[in-house]
Amino acid sequence: PQPRSKMGKCSVDKERLEMLEVGACKDAYEMGLLIGKRFSQLIRSRVARDLILQNQLRPFAHTPQSQSLLNSLFDNNQSKFPRYWDELLGIAAGSGVPLLDILLINFRKEILPFIPKEGPKSVNADTSDDCSDVLVVGESMAVAAHNEDANVALVGHTYLIKGILPDGLFYVGYTYAGELPSCAFGFNSHGLAFTLDSVPPAEDEIVAGGIGRNFISRDLLEATSMDDAMNRIQSSEVSVGHSYNLIEISTRRIFNVETASRKRISVYEVQDENSMSRQKRAAILTKKSKGDFLSLLGDMDDKKYPIYMTGPLLHTLCTAVIDLDEQTLSIIEGNPKMGHVSHMVGMRGRVKERYCEGKFEKTGLKFGPSLRSRSELLLECLCAVVIST
Repeated sequence: PQPRSKMGKCSVDKERLEMLEVGACKDAYEMGLLIGKRFSQLIRSRVARDLILQNQLRPFAHTPQSQSLLNSLFDNNQSKFPRYWDELLGIAAGSGVPLLDILLINFRKEILPFIPKEGPKSVNADTSDDCSDVLVVGESMAVAAHNEDANVALVGHTYLIKGILPDGLFYVGYTYAGELPSCAFGFNSHGLAFTLDSVPPAEDEIVAGGIGRNFISRDLLEATSMDDAMNRIQSSEVSVGHSYNLIEISTRRIFNVETASRKRISVYEVQDENSMSRQKRAAILTKKSKGDFLSLLGDMDDKKYPIYMTGPLLHTLCTAVIDLDEQTLSIIEGNPKMGHVSHMVGMRGRVKERYCEGKFEKTGLKFGPSLRSRSELLLECLCAVVIST
């Protein structure tokens, strides 16, 4: 029989982060269509509240000088990743949001640097996505913890996508409404996970019409191993730089990989006050247990540049904790100091063959017993605090 589409009933509290299980679909367009239909209200709301889209991206897209950039950007990404492009077409059709708006929010970082300074600007100018990570590998634990920081317009405009592939393997991605999963963090049932950090380059370093970050991270969700993930990152002609924290359960490894346009290795590093302040604060905080790392990511001692952000421009949307030994992804909504886990998802397994459908899941699992703190932990492990610019 031909695959059929069926939307499941939603039993999730609207104030909670929602998860949609979707797949295995007949094609990428159908997967995007189901996502767009189910989250149409959220996607429409995000577009309506996104001042960067309204005041900068959309006006620029309707000017003659934007056409060369947009055409090359769209053509190159569609050519390299046709399936993911079709997902965006489906999201636009399912949500009822104009395709141009969907494309603009997905290529925001690749377009904004080319908007003329004298052109339409927003008083709520674009800010870097100042995410923070703690990466630890040692005898007692192997953990990657990540603060997902973004513009306040994205508060309440995110969801989880559990995408089931035709072979039964699956991925889970934390997703901004209307965008490809995932520009934030995710994992797949191969036991390969990642968190992402912004590395905004100088304007003259950006390749016009290069491959977008959202397309590369969507591709990472289908990587089969650490080596495969590295190859997918390196083989893309990126438009702007990015930082990838790659996590592989089977080998208990965490790698940090930074990319730049034109495959350059030596790139001038910009030291901004925000990142330097957060890095300095993190350096003096206790880092001996999982609880310590969550407290670090929840620190608000620096009122101007806190690690855990609550506005006015940037907001910590959630904290993700990937435990390589427990093989779980936990999501904390609210300050991670409190440790209130709203979602916990296992990172291994295969889904039995099924028709394409959309089904909502709701979880409320808490952390299991905390790993015992050891005073010698810092001597036996690699601990890195990654503060993005």
